[in-house]
Amino acid sequence: MKIDITKIKFDERGLVPAIIQEESGQVLMLAYMNEESLNKTIETGYTHFYSRSRQTLWKKGETSGNVQRVKALYYDCDGDTLLVKVHQTGVACHTGSYSCFSGRRLDENNNLPAVIEQPPEENLSLVLYELYSVIKDRQRHPVEGSYTNYLFGAGQDKILKKVGEEAVETIIASKNGENSEILYEMGDLWYHCLVLLAYHGIKPEELFAELMNRRKGGNYHKFTGKTGERPKD
Repeated sequence: MKIDITKIKFDERGLVPAIIQEESGQVLMLAYMNEESLNKTIETGYTHFYSRSRQTLWKKGETSGNVQRVKALYYDCDGDTLLVKVHQTGVACHTGSYSCFSGRRLDENNNLPAVIEQPPEENLSLVLYELYSVIKDRQRHPVEGSYTNYLFGAGQDKILKKVGEEAVETIIASKNGENSEILYEMGDLWYHCLVLLAYHGIKPEELFAELMNRRKGGNYHKFTGKTGERPKD
């Protein structure tokens, strides 16, 4: 498909900043594109950038494998900034963080609004997004010997069986009273639950939205009501 990039206003160096955003909405990084890298991005479907320090074209994830598959391209009202929505494989930041903004809050005063407000690097949602991203990548691009691909290949019944087995093992670990065992088994349970979500094409943010809607609607009594209570809605 032919895409017209004449709407893009490159600066005096021939560059335009590109904000890279995950499908989930998480902002991953900012890099620069020139006309050649933008055309390469459009042509291949994977992000390519221009390195200002090395003065050369580069493909994101070319050596690390942490590639970004382009889902949509936007430009702002002035035509001088790009927004690229991607499916991120692995992590986006060269430091090993999922996002280049993870855990890097500019101010240290909690009473002030953050100039750059990002969840901490160990934020649970980021960990789940990263794991889910890897699971979806295995689903789309099978890897020989991958346990995740084995589950998808075996089908729904096998995935459901594993969710059940891991739930039982979590219960046993809890009865044994060993915290390390509980964490290990629950880690397995959460992983298999993410595989189940991926099997149905459900994203983690849809689950988060369900929980948030219950909180906003005052429906947490479904979980926190007295024993024997039934929800009224």
